[in-house]
Amino acid sequence: MKKLLIFSFMLFVFFMMPNIRMAIGSEGYAGIETCKGCHEDKAEGFNRSMHGKLENTRTPAAKEGCESCHGSGLEHANAGGGKGVGGIFSFDKKLDANSRASKCLSCHAETTHLAFWDNGRHKSAGIACNDCHSIHRGGEKHLKAAQPELCFGCHKNIKVMVNKQSHHPIKEGRMNCTSCHNPHGGFGEKMIKADSVNELCYECHTEKRGPFRWEHPPVVENCLNCHQVHGSNHNYMLVRKPPQLCQSCHDSGAHAPIMYNSRDTFKGSDIDSYKQRFVSRACMNCHTNIHGSNGPSNLGTEFRR
Repeated sequence: MKKLLIFSFMLFVFFMMPNIRMAIGSEGYAGIETCKGCHEDKAEGFNRSMHGKLENTRTPAAKEGCESCHGSGLEHANAGGGKGVGGIFSFDKKLDANSRASKCLSCHAETTHLAFWDNGRHKSAGIACNDCHSIHRGGEKHLKAAQPELCFGCHKNIKVMVNKQSHHPIKEGRMNCTSCHNPHGGFGEKMIKADSVNELCYECHTEKRGPFRWEHPPVVENCLNCHQVHGSNHNYMLVRKPPQLCQSCHDSGAHAPIMYNSRDTFKGSDIDSYKQRFVSRACMNCHTNIHGSNGPSNLGTEFRR
């Protein structure tokens, strides 16, 4: 019986002490109820967020509540509150980004996706955690807005591209910015989630990977040689319209090395004339396997059917 009572008391302490500590505060702390007296809206948001989960012993709620991040608020409360009064830590954007981020990293530094934060472009650009995340807000990853609008707040040039005729299905909601990028840093160019652009593209476009008997050099080098990844007004997100794109490299060869233009395009009736090669997919009317070919002989070398 005695052992049962001791065990019951230990369970009580384990489950109830975080609630008691949050309410009255431990030594040197004001307690969450004191904070809530002035910051009720923040406290309510905090309670609904992941940070406010008492049952998770790693959260601020299971420790010192608001003061786990803001520091002791006892002096702040005794002074009657006020911005900048009592030494309370503020996440105000006027404070430098490293100081704000270091507060979050004191708990989240060991998180896998933050392992390369120091190598990321966002850190070097002076972006802190609370520029994108809210401590007091629930929802996915505590984001201040849903993707892609959150990212578009800074990357307005990308928003323009995504709204062009040909684009990845970002605004349709079938993918988002973090499908390809790690906003918390990485070793890849543009913080992409792969060692190279091609490896990232192949994760979805596996049919373009090969191996092929005949490889198209610009494809092997970089998909971005021909494609504008965020969006384009040309089909297939091409950087230029065929045949001009093809002729930026192929300025001579079996065909007449004449640039197809508005003057020499649809004139004449000879269907074999170069003047007719602007129709439909242009060069790709015949050279359909432009990413690589396993075809025999000259069919393969010329990436034809």
